[in-house]
Amino acid sequence: MSRRLLNLAAAGAFALGLASAAFGQETQPQPQPQPQPQPETKTVVTTTTQTAQAVQNPDGSWTVVQYPAGKEVVVDFTPAPTFTTAKGRAKIIRMKDDTTVTLDLSGLPADAAAMNLYAVDPFGKVTMLGPVAFTNGVSTASFHTPLDRFMLVLSPEANLTAYAPTTTYAFRSAVPQGFAVVPLTSAEGEKVAAATTAGATTAFTAPMLGIPTYDRGDTTDVKVRLGGALTGSRVNFQITPRKDGPTTIVARFHELKEAPAGQVYVLWAVSPDNKYTKLGQVVNTGQRNEAEIKSETALADFGLLITLQPEGADPAGEVVVTAIK
Repeated sequence: MSRRLLNLAAAGAFALGLASAAFGQETQPQPQPQPQPQPETKTVVTTTTQTAQAVQNPDGSWTVVQYPAGKEVVVDFTPAPTFTTAKGRAKIIRMKDDTTVTLDLSGLPADAAAMNLYAVDPFGKVTMLGPVAFTNGVSTASFHTPLDRFMLVLSPEANLTAYAPTTTYAFRSAVPQGFAVVPLTSAEGEKVAAATTAGATTAFTAPMLGIPTYDRGDTTDVKVRLGGALTGSRVNFQITPRKDGPTTIVARFHELKEAPAGQVYVLWAVSPDNKYTKLGQVVNTGQRNEAEIKSETALADFGLLITLQPEGADPAGEVVVTAIK
């Protein structure tokens, strides 16, 4: 009996030994490889910016551009070789029927003499915007012009009537970034303004005053906008459509500025098709500060403006007064 029990115990121990061996031979789980961090993928976006380049004559002598309505454009000035230390720019704002030019000039000689600012249109026609005075080589000034396509030339010439690359100048306007030059246009065949109601078209414009809406026989005071050489003066327009047909126009000047030598103030009536009639002129040599022009026209409707220009039958020079409705 005891022997039998011993045999059973031995058998059990042997079985346990085999089980342990078998367990030791089982495949142990292998460690799993850890995922390696992947390099970060970046999307590179290349943006190509197209910048409109200014186009102008290589020598910068012709820089007429068209200015957009309702936007301020900053125009840099290119100084003449004799004014290499000078700097200048203009802020130009074009509205519906008027363009404002504001100058900011510096770096000229402390004793720099006064000069004149001119606008040159696509036909090469020169319009004087007004005189520019300097204090210790610095000047700021504002001018008005009805033009929307032009370049600016600041010149010591007192009465510049034509522009060429050889014209004496202190500054010329450069072409603003993104603008293209308006080519010089031949004026051959272009009509020239005349001092009659059949006059031809010009580069100037003036708003119509709506004369048919005025009461005949009554006198109406018309508002004006002053600029250039008449800044700080007073000008009054009175318009009376007569019952017998023509319209009487009276322009009265107060605190009238002296006109430069060889220049006169000329009153023009402008028809709806932009033709000009000369109504009269004032010559002021500094001996008086008040004057009057009284005239009449048969035009059914018209605008009014006054130019500062050499004596003549054609509109020219600087627009210093514009009647506004």
